Amino acid sequence: MAVELGVRVVRPRPGTELGGVMRALLLWLWLATPGSALYFHIGETEKKCFIEEIPDETMVIGNYRTQLYDKQREEYQPATPGLGMFVEVKDPEDKVILARQYGSEGRFTFTSHTPGEHQICLHSNSTKFSLFAGGMLRVHLDIQVGEHANDYAEIAAKDKLSELQLRVRQLVEQVEQIQKEQNYQRWREERFRQTSESTNQRVLWWSILQTLILVAIGVWQMRHLKSFFEAKKLV
Repeated sequence: MAVELGVRVVRPRPGTELGGVMRALLLWLWLATPGSALYFHIGETEKKCFIEEIPDETMVIGNYRTQLYDKQREEYQPATPGLGMFVEVKDPEDKVILARQYGSEGRFTFTSHTPGEHQICLHSNSTKFSLFAGGMLRVHLDIQVGEHANDYAEIAAKDKLSELQLRVRQLVEQVEQIQKEQNYQRWREERFRQTSESTNQRVLWWSILQTLILVAIGVWQMRHLKSFFEAKKLV
């Protein structure tokens, strides 16, 4: 089960003040959204993958923790330290940008260099010969994208920033992230337009080819009928 967070902004008619307030409120809600948090169940030998649309040059941080189902207590308990998780991330070109073994609870980080759909896969290091094989895992996953991945409390303490300076830095990074999102949407729109133009061109050439085939079949049928009538001395 994957969770997608988004806001659809509906543009009001010009001259409506309420529309401007709603746009501002929706934009604030979008900026306040920290990321996508979820949990899912997998078998210990099962692999689970998620698709995340990420702009280029964007940092992504994922935090996870695992729980193992206890059949005696009939509830999920924290997994043992020996049970680890393997995280693999592929970019839109199917290149592996992260492949690393972690513990039962951990944090992974990567930076996107190509805009588009990134595949994030997780599976345990359990095998059919291990003690826990055949069990069920509950994995809690929290993915932070862009400026939401920054720990501003740590940044303020490290750079000795005042509250105002920290807020300004947050706003600057939010604007940069919005710009990246806009560039990514432009890239998607351009790619979609190229695909549409290519499809329309193929449809056009296919229609022309169909027309030529029909004309060729018609000419062949006329010549065949003419030869048939001449052979029968009907003409």
